[in-house]
Amino acid sequence: MPDIEQAAHRLAEIIKTHHADYIEARLEKSRSTYIKYRGKELESIGKTSSAGGNVRALIKGGWGFVSFNSLDDLSERVALAVKQAELAGGEKSELAPVEPVVDKVLTEADSNPAAISLEKKKLLLDEYNDIIWAVPKIQTSNISYGDSCKKSVFLSSSGSYIEQERADVTLRLVAVATEGSDIQQVGLSLGSRGDFGKVTGLHQQVEEMSRNAVGLLSAPQVKGKEYSVVLDPVLAGVFVHEAFGHLSEADFVYENKRLGEIMTLGREFGSPELNIVDTATIPGLRGSYRYDDEGVPATKTYLISEGKLVGRLHSRETAAKMKEKPTGNARAVSYRYPPIVRMTNTFIEPGTATFGDLIGDIKEGLYVKNWYGGTTSMEMFTFSSGEAYRIRNGKIAEQLRPVTLTGNVFKTLKNIDGIGNDLDMNQGGGCGKDGQMPLPVSNGSPHIRIRHCLVGGG
Repeated sequence: MPDIEQAAHRLAEIIKTHHADYIEARLEKSRSTYIKYRGKELESIGKTSSAGGNVRALIKGGWGFVSFNSLDDLSERVALAVKQAELAGGEKSELAPVEPVVDKVLTEADSNPAAISLEKKKLLLDEYNDIIWAVPKIQTSNISYGDSCKKSVFLSSSGSYIEQERADVTLRLVAVATEGSDIQQVGLSLGSRGDFGKVTGLHQQVEEMSRNAVGLLSAPQVKGKEYSVVLDPVLAGVFVHEAFGHLSEADFVYENKRLGEIMTLGREFGSPELNIVDTATIPGLRGSYRYDDEGVPATKTYLISEGKLVGRLHSRETAAKMKEKPTGNARAVSYRYPPIVRMTNTFIEPGTATFGDLIGDIKEGLYVKNWYGGTTSMEMFTFSSGEAYRIRNGKIAEQLRPVTLTGNVFKTLKNIDGIGNDLDMNQGGGCGKDGQMPLPVSNGSPHIRIRHCLVGGG
């Protein structure tokens, strides 16, 4: 593969010859593997590799951005980005100050996927697919596996030079059961920061997933109304990411006057027990890194502390515009895109309640687990659970069809009146924004209890 380190040193010299308020470049090379099954058939399998980079220039508040998949003609790439910035600029350039960094960050993975043969990966997925199809009434299935190993180099006109390596693994399995015209499905999503071992040994979970899909065919449907609802860490994590996390991304807040009025620092959004965090500093999580794609060190950012809004997520530009500190949340899914404000690992911090405490005083309620999908529009959300169970007189009772949860995120946060002591992080899936997806993230929560939650049948 092309030597991106040599190209980066050439770029550093070229950047010195141009006049701009700021110039940065990012070079990447990566290798990836993909395997997909549709039903019993292997749909696609293979390996890919890529190399390329981008240059971003800032002049009088205007950005120029050029991406490329050839490391030739680097002088022309820089010149074009500078020319674009000159044409776009007409205001004062604003970037929050950060200290230049020179560093090298190696892969942390314990079981790097690049060391595992494609044949071995396929044999594992064959086993999972066979387990799914051994369960009666399964109509179809989907399996999607992917891994990647990436090396990137970031450099800037202010003197930063950062090499980073990272690996990533994802696995998504879905079993679909049918009986007559009735169709039910259950999925399982997993991922890791490059540890292939995290997607092995799932045989029992895959069988339970498949039998659960069949079990839903005979499960009753819940009556739509308000319930006291207990969310498991997976669904609660998706809620905090989708319904609240995106509203904490500063570019969204800065560009939306109405949201800016709602997301006022110091405003009370929940009980004193509620704390919501975004951080890329936790080793081993898919959203973690040492430096973001602007070369800013990762931080731990409290979004809500003791029920009050205390922070938001920033790039250098949004931090300067809003006169706040950069948080190291400027990320790009690949060299083909400029960095934008993105979440990393977003979660509700654990409280003190046991699971028994959360369900113990609920006379009639619901326990909802996992997730299937959902939509958000400003502060309104609708999420579909993957599983649902009746809570009757403080005990988990019969299984129900999956349900939908609907509401206003700010009212719902205030209705959280119980937070468990059992934080768990969901590493499956990826985040999408402005056409950049799937970006590696993780989200999580302990079990949480929400009073007066509007529930509909799935």
